[in-house]
Amino acid sequence: MSGRAERLMSGDLLPWIVMLAWILAILFGLMLLVGANFGEALSGFFNGAFGGRRMAYLAATLSRATLIVGMALSVMISFRAGLFNIGGEGQLVAGGLVSALVAILLPGPPLVVLVAAILAGMAAGALWALLAGVLYLYVGVPLLVGSLLLNFPIRYIASYLVAHPFRDVPSGMLQSHLVPEATWLAYFPGFRLDIGILFIVATSIFAIVYSHTTVHGYQARLNGLSADFARTVGLPVRKLTLQTLAMSGAIAGLVGAIAVFGMHHRYIDGMLVQPLYAWTGIIAVLLVGMIPWLVPLSGLFFAALQTGAAGMERAAGVPKEIALVMQAVIILFVASRVSGAILSARSSGTRGGDDV
Repeated sequence: MSGRAERLMSGDLLPWIVMLAWILAILFGLMLLVGANFGEALSGFFNGAFGGRRMAYLAATLSRATLIVGMALSVMISFRAGLFNIGGEGQLVAGGLVSALVAILLPGPPLVVLVAAILAGMAAGALWALLAGVLYLYVGVPLLVGSLLLNFPIRYIASYLVAHPFRDVPSGMLQSHLVPEATWLAYFPGFRLDIGILFIVATSIFAIVYSHTTVHGYQARLNGLSADFARTVGLPVRKLTLQTLAMSGAIAGLVGAIAVFGMHHRYIDGMLVQPLYAWTGIIAVLLVGMIPWLVPLSGLFFAALQTGAAGMERAAGVPKEIALVMQAVIILFVASRVSGAILSARSSGTRGGDDV
């Protein structure tokens, strides 16, 4: 038992302790550089992330975490299957744009319109992810490249649509008309947080159950560990690939719809791109090694990092860009772990080949 604990400390906990030490050291160094009080800055960080009058800053953190966690879950579903779908940004935009247009154009009872718009957004995200899968399976475009490149055309299509045919001209901005007010997602009583977070909680539960208890989730994970082995044992790899990508894209589309009906009540050009929800989701997933139940916690951590940095700036005059510095340190840590795992896998494969 002691040997196992020792291995856990050296193999799993030690890298995290080192990363935390680096973050604190860099944070302390930056505090000294700008002449800020470390205690005040730390207090401002926690208040900015979890405090505020009537818990307003906590609501802002949870609101941002809703979208980051949603995109992280989308990424996790595909990454665990060995499908490096980094086109979440495009699928997010497709979902947000289509859901907004459906709500604006479709007549009917508000609840029916809302449900139809959310489902349409999920379908749009799924179809955009499937397009990358088709290019990968039938044209030979690597999924990493195809999914990334598909981020750009949908962004430009969205920009054109909200700049011309569906633009709310009197607003003077590049944005669509408001979706019907009756379709807006309600806020929790006395708390400026919309119920869209409940969709993400349900999606998190689904992702955990899917990953650990379903046959499809097991097959997807097996494909992620070794696509050649999965193909050898007779798994329908092509079908599995398309189904997993569709699921990943549908979750991204759902996140886009939540942003439309919960936060912005319309589609605004760049609203889903500039905050980097999709890319932060990728970092959040890689940080916790694609462990499903840790992904929501990781997404919440990154949301708190961004809102807490604004609190530090208000309380101690520390530039909020410090959050970007800390995020960069985390990215370097994640990159070192991923590259180390790849090198380890290659070396073990080489030794295995030598033994044979």
